[in-house]
Amino acid sequence: MGVASDQAAYWNGEAGARWARHQAILDAAFAPLTAALIEAASPRPGERVLDIGCGAGESALQAAARIGVSGRVTAVDVSAPLLAVAAARARPAGGAPIAWIEADAARHPFGAGAFDCALSRFGVMFFEESRPAFAHLRGALAEKGRLAFLCWRGLPENPWVSVPWAAVRALLPPEARTLSSGGDEPGPFRFAASGTLPALLAEAGFRDIAERPLDRRLPLGRAADGDTAVAVAAATDFLLELGPVAGHLRAHVPEMRAEARAAIAEALHPHAVGGEAGLGAGCWLVTATR
Repeated sequence: MGVASDQAAYWNGEAGARWARHQAILDAAFAPLTAALIEAASPRPGERVLDIGCGAGESALQAAARIGVSGRVTAVDVSAPLLAVAAARARPAGGAPIAWIEADAARHPFGAGAFDCALSRFGVMFFEESRPAFAHLRGALAEKGRLAFLCWRGLPENPWVSVPWAAVRALLPPEARTLSSGGDEPGPFRFAASGTLPALLAEAGFRDIAERPLDRRLPLGRAADGDTAVAVAAATDFLLELGPVAGHLRAHVPEMRAEARAAIAEALHPHAVGGEAGLGAGCWLVTATR
C-alpha cells in the first residue's frame, strides 16, 4: 500500500470517524487559526475557491460566506466520514454553493485554471510527494490565482502539543518516547523547518511567496460558568482525542488512558484562566501567487 493509500485508509477509518465526531470542538479550538487563514486567502465575491484537505468543512463554509452566491467552492478531502459531516452542515445564508469531493487534491483532475484562490487549513503536510502536488495545484489556479495555507512549525513552538507530550512521555515505553517533529514523510510537522516551503513552492513555479510565523492561543476547553476544573477537563478530553499526542498514546499505551488523563490535567491547570484552558500554537502562514 502506498503513502496516499495509507493516508486514505487512516482518514476513512477510526481516526476519520473520531475527528468527525469532534468537529465542533475542533473548530472552536482552531478558530483563531482559521480566521487568520481566511484573512490571508482573502476570498472575494464571485471567485472560484478550492479548499485542500477541507476536513469537516469549516474553512470551506467561511470561504463560501465571503464569496457569495455568485462564486463557488470546491472542497476536497480523502476522508468520507469528515466529508459527510461537512455536507450536512448548513451553508451560510447568501453563501456560495459548495461541491464536496472525496479525492486526493494532489492528483484530482480539476482542470487548468479552474480556481482563483486555493486555501488549506493543515492539509498540505499529508501529500505523498510535495513537489508534484504543489505543481498540480498551481496548474489548477487561474493566471494570478492565489494560494494560502497553514502548516505547523516545530514541536517546541507548539505548546498545545509539547505540554501534554511532556506530561505523558514518561508513561510510554522507552522506544516510543520520541514524537516526530519533522522529516519529509507525511505528518503534522513535515514543514516545521523555516524555508522548506518557499523552496518547494518556487520549484513548483509559484511567485510572490511569503512564509510568516503565526502564533495564537488555542482555547482548548471552556466552562460557561467560569469553573476552572470544567475547562481543564474539557481541554484534557480534547488532547486525549485529537492531535499528535493523542495518536501516539493510542498507538503505544491505550491501556493507560486514566494515567494520561491525570497527567495532562495537572499540566493544564497553570494554563487555565477565567473559565478557559488554552495553550499556544505556532504555524507557518504561507501565501503565493501563480
